[in-house]
Parts: sequence; C-alpha cells; structure tokens
Amino acid sequence: MFFVIGLDQSPTSASFKVKEEDFDEMCSREGFKPAPYMAKHKWVWIDDISRVSRKEWEQDIRKSYDLVKDKLPVKIKKQLGIG
Repeated sequence: MFFVIGLDQSPTSASFKVKEEDFDEMCSREGFKPAPYMAKHKWVWIDDISRVSRKEWEQDIRKSYDLVKDKLPVKIKKQLGIG
C-alpha cells in the first residue's frame, strides 16, 4: 500500500508516504496534516486532492510508491516482478 484515497468523501481526501526529511514541511502546507495511524511511518493526509496539481500528484504518488517498494524484502520484490 502506497496511496489511499477517499473516493466516497466530498471533497476527496488522500494519504500517502513521504520522505522523512519532507514530512514536517509537507504537514505544514495548507490542507495537509500527519495521516491518522500512519504518521509514525511518515504518511501525510490531504483534505482535498484538488489542492495539488496533476503534475505534483504524479510526482508525489511515484515517490510514495518508490519509498514503499524500496522497503520490501527481496523475495517479495521477485514475486511481484519488481526486483
């Protein structure tokens, strides 16, 4: 899991993993805060996905994916074909 989106909410919210060094800065942005239950793992929550441009979303989701993927054990990476 690297990205969670609340499609049944209005406005649509989302959570995703960020680099440890980016966590405090990201949480200080308007609409962002530490993600409930996942903040200790450096996840952030945004109250409305429209606060962020499509280009920034593409970058943030890719970074989140890479952060989670890089922590997977080698065996799991091989099973998923990403190792």
